Amino acid sequence: MGETVRLKTGGEIPAYRTGLVAALDIGSSKVICLIARAEPGALRVLGAALRESQGLRAGMVTGMALAEESIRDCVAAAENTADARIQNVLISVNCGSPMSVTSRATMALDGALVSDVHLRELLAEGRSKCVAEGCEIIQSAPTSYVVDEARGVRDPSGMFCQRIGVSMHAVAVKPSPLANLKLAVERCHLNVASSLFAPFASGLAVLSDDEKQLGATVIDMGGGVTSIAVFLEGHLVHADVVPVGGQQVTADLARMLAAPLSAAERTKVLYGAALGDLEVGADVIAVPQMGEDGEENDLRVPRSMLTRIIQARLEEIFADVQTRLRASGYDVAAGRRVVLTGGACQLAGVRELVSRVLNKQVRIGRPQSFAGLPTSSAGPDYATAIGLLMAGATMPPDVLNPELASLPAETGSKGWLSRLTGGLLG
Repeated sequence: MGETVRLKTGGEIPAYRTGLVAALDIGSSKVICLIARAEPGALRVLGAALRESQGLRAGMVTGMALAEESIRDCVAAAENTADARIQNVLISVNCGSPMSVTSRATMALDGALVSDVHLRELLAEGRSKCVAEGCEIIQSAPTSYVVDEARGVRDPSGMFCQRIGVSMHAVAVKPSPLANLKLAVERCHLNVASSLFAPFASGLAVLSDDEKQLGATVIDMGGGVTSIAVFLEGHLVHADVVPVGGQQVTADLARMLAAPLSAAERTKVLYGAALGDLEVGADVIAVPQMGEDGEENDLRVPRSMLTRIIQARLEEIFADVQTRLRASGYDVAAGRRVVLTGGACQLAGVRELVSRVLNKQVRIGRPQSFAGLPTSSAGPDYATAIGLLMAGATMPPDVLNPELASLPAETGSKGWLSRLTGGLLG
């Protein structure tokens, strides 16, 4: 089995095998590949690469050849840095309209001692009930157990009971966009070992133990989509996506200012803000125009005009986020904590704007650092990729891939259930 090492991710310290772990965060604006090696007591990053994403829009593949080229280039750069070749990767998923699916399952034990075999059967039944018509389940996990009248049981293994129940949460996506994304990866001669909802992976990297337990909402602001993951009592309990991201802000600037998309993106990054004093118009920005050459043809606009365009779109996005959270019932249940990740959240004033729209406490989520990780990779835009690495290093295969849950239960002190629950968030 190889040498066993341990990495603390909150709660119990799970065990896992040594070896290479590769993460591939495929977004609408960028592709990130991280390669790491599990070492005794730690995770060491060997290679990291970031490339511009092509052939993807709103998390979905729109040009297979371009998407394949972006992924292949990014993976090759990471492999060259790591001086290693990878075959299996964990990928992030934002495509296919991700949504939450819940289920419950019960089992009568008539006073018997709960064993791993009982729990394996119970969880298998719970997973079988996680069904959404026309969708595919990409991840599933128990959120709580009920042992007779006792609710909120973390690990019922080894307890006597008359009846046991479990509540399950899963993330479902439409199969075609997911199949296209996997195909783009497989055409690069890689095997998709597991696919995880992107903000769930981000939550692994940026949330504290208290935030996971007491309640927090992770909002992953990507280029094509803004995705939502709600954590409560140590588990993912709600998933949703707003199909608009930072690229739409850039497109708004390009349309309003008649600027090329590349110039609008550069203007947004260098001079844009989500909030500002709209009365101050002293700062004037020169914006290149489509089809025009020479600085003398640049459009000169007050900086406050950029702010108004950006703020209008971001307010619309987060108003949609608030509507979805209220409809789910987790707007209040998950508390007042919001953690922002993704490249688009680095725009000046976003934190304050989100706090105003959602009426919550907001912070920028920066992932924990690992040995070998470049300083440039410590920002919120790397949260999903780092979370994928952590998942691949700490979670057992039957958690990462629900299809493996049908394998025989393990025996011994680190049995199937203890591995299953030990690798999760709480």
